[in-house]
Amino acid sequence: MKRLMIATAATSIAALAAAPALAGNITPPAPDPVIAAPAPAPAAPVSYDWTGAYGGVQLGWGMLNADGGGLDEDGDGVIGGITAGYDWDLGNYVVGVGLDYNAANIETDPGNATLDALGRARVRAGFDTGNWLIYGTGGAAYADASIVGTGAESDWGWFAGAGAEYRVNQNLSVAGEALYHRFDDFDSTGVDLDTTTLQARVLYRF
Repeated sequence: MKRLMIATAATSIAALAAAPALAGNITPPAPDPVIAAPAPAPAAPVSYDWTGAYGGVQLGWGMLNADGGGLDEDGDGVIGGITAGYDWDLGNYVVGVGLDYNAANIETDPGNATLDALGRARVRAGFDTGNWLIYGTGGAAYADASIVGTGAESDWGWFAGAGAEYRVNQNLSVAGEALYHRFDDFDSTGVDLDTTTLQARVLYRF
């Protein structure tokens, strides 16, 4: 009897000792699977309709050459003014017309020819890439200039060049262009004037 009691007690002690170990071996539940959020769809490219009127300002640098009539002089200076026009969007292409007027302070060295103002009546055509319009332009040019000893005041010529315009938003765009102007026999003086301008433009589109 005594042996049975000792055996029972020993069995109980062993069971109690094993209980924590068994509890420590319980496998924790697996975490819930993480479901990745789907990647956002890429934004559709912005496409603008270029049809409509615009107006704005332009500022830049001009280079003047006076050649003929005993002159062969070069000079450069600031040029800036206003512009307005109208464009038609034809899908992948844009065509338009416009007018520019610029005040200038471009004098040759040693100062025998000075360009005081430059106007343009233009047509342009370009490729529409959505935000960008890459274009060529040309037309008639008008200049107010003075040439020492000739009494020259104004004359008509022509110009041609290229530019790029970027639509910031629906109503605002910025542009840059390089233009070459030619005035042969300016105001019947025998002097040819060449003017190259580089200008930045800020335009509001209505």
